[in-house]
Amino acid sequence: MIVFAALTGLVVGLLIGVVAARGRRQAVPATLTTPRLLPGAGAVLEALPVAVLVVDVADEVLLGNRAARELGLIRDGVLAALPDLRKLVRRTRRLGRPQELDVTVPQARLGRAPAVFRARVAPIGDGTMAVLLEDVTEARRLEDVRRDFVANVSHELKTPVGALSLLTEALQDASDDPDAVRRFAGRAQHEATRLGRLVQELIDLSRLQGADPMPAATTVEVDRVLAEAVDRTRTRAQARSIALTVGGDAGLTLQGNEQQLVTALVNLLDNAVTYSADGSTVTVEAHADAGAVAISVADDGIGIAEKDLERVFERFYRSDPARSRDTGGTGLGLAIVKHVATNHGGTVQVSSVEGLGATFTLRLPGATRTAVSA
Repeated sequence: MIVFAALTGLVVGLLIGVVAARGRRQAVPATLTTPRLLPGAGAVLEALPVAVLVVDVADEVLLGNRAARELGLIRDGVLAALPDLRKLVRRTRRLGRPQELDVTVPQARLGRAPAVFRARVAPIGDGTMAVLLEDVTEARRLEDVRRDFVANVSHELKTPVGALSLLTEALQDASDDPDAVRRFAGRAQHEATRLGRLVQELIDLSRLQGADPMPAATTVEVDRVLAEAVDRTRTRAQARSIALTVGGDAGLTLQGNEQQLVTALVNLLDNAVTYSADGSTVTVEAHADAGAVAISVADDGIGIAEKDLERVFERFYRSDPARSRDTGGTGLGLAIVKHVATNHGGTVQVSSVEGLGATFTLRLPGATRTAVSA
């Protein structure tokens, strides 16, 4: 907000010459070119990404830059009928000092939800007001996402931490019962594993969403990615007699970060193993497809209900919360996969029929094919 306030001061300085125009009915100029502006001020104001208006005591618009016109803030030469904005102008005129407020601007004509703008109004003399509006819709959305994320993390951490606390108390009370100790210790180990996995996935997700999510884009051998991911998943799969098979095209390469791609594929394989029946098969394949590589992970497990297909990549979303608790699922694995795909300029999709398994497909651009020796 300090930068916005400073920008307001700059605009007010540029608009000092406009005061003489107050009270005079005139059409809104197509561009900010008027002798009443300081030299060069018109070009500066017209280029600003924030909406700038000058209104007189009757709310008639004396000047409006390109951003203001595009937002529809000027209607028949008068400030648009936005109650919150007009109230802010009147309050500023009454108090005689700059005021700020978040206002909502309808965007129905664009087929979008209303946009949120940070409005700042400053007096520039004799009841004339300079009005600036900065689009903060995305900032507010990100703030909502951050707040929801923190709330979800707090909730998810409380569950295993609380369980560990209760289990340690139970262990103390059952110190003379070996069977109970083994049972409680096993459950405590499960919760500790779940907690460790949650913390690690939070770290992974934080790195992926950082300012530099692709620290080192290099030539990645897809075969190596598949082999590493399968190797990391093999122990869990063997424990339930689930076969992991690898197929598709060999010798594919692409530009990216190998570690991120391995992490994404491990999450897909873990997900497939978790929701597959004992003794079943999980298949991972890579195929060249029009300059891209498509890596798919398919299982014949419980599948995903149609109502959940659009939400499975959301953070902490679980189609079956009870099963996720039993298996140690965090609800972050598929969100990590989506971020890895986005960081590589690709996509991830899922197709599934409930009860008949699911197939997740990573499609990553920039793939090439190298010769494979026999």
